[in-house]
Amino acid sequence: MACMDNDQVAAGELAALREAFGVDDGGASALGWEAVRAFEADHGVVLPEPYRTFVAEVSDGSYQGPPEFGLVGLAELPSDWGNDGSDRDLGKSFPLTRGWLWEEDDGPYEDPDAVMDQVFNHGSVVLGTDGCAMNWHLVVTGPHRGHIWHITDVGAVPFGSEFGCTTSESGFGGWVRHWAAGKEWFDAGSGQ
Repeated sequence: MACMDNDQVAAGELAALREAFGVDDGGASALGWEAVRAFEADHGVVLPEPYRTFVAEVSDGSYQGPPEFGLVGLAELPSDWGNDGSDRDLGKSFPLTRGWLWEEDDGPYEDPDAVMDQVFNHGSVVLGTDGCAMNWHLVVTGPHRGHIWHITDVGAVPFGSEFGCTTSESGFGGWVRHWAAGKEWFDAGSGQ
């Protein structure tokens, strides 16, 4: 797995994110540090960089993608989520470290339904949707902290070149740069 710095923002990263999302409101759409720290304290997590600084200083969501229907706010869920999200626990570890198509395979799990529930509800913030319950998650707790995952009704796939499904870097910054370059999401291999 490639080394990501989840604790510091690289020089120029915020400017690139601001440009990619078309945010030029001087931080008016951002949450601010007090709100970000309160969210983190409420959920027992520290958000990975550069997403953490992005929502604190640049913008908390955007109508312009990624994903297809825009970036949802930090404490929000996409409109196609299906429930109120009260069963979500960001402080519990995200359970996967490799892609899993549960529609085809129960995986190495004794109780695959319980693991699927954890995939949707543990250790990640939802960034938004491409529609039809195809959601992008940023893992905030567990071994894949800082990685982006595409989670659908049939399975879950990690985003990043080291996983074989894309040519781009892992993490929020790599995911946004990939989208801003106009690339297909899965532009390499199967991700398995």
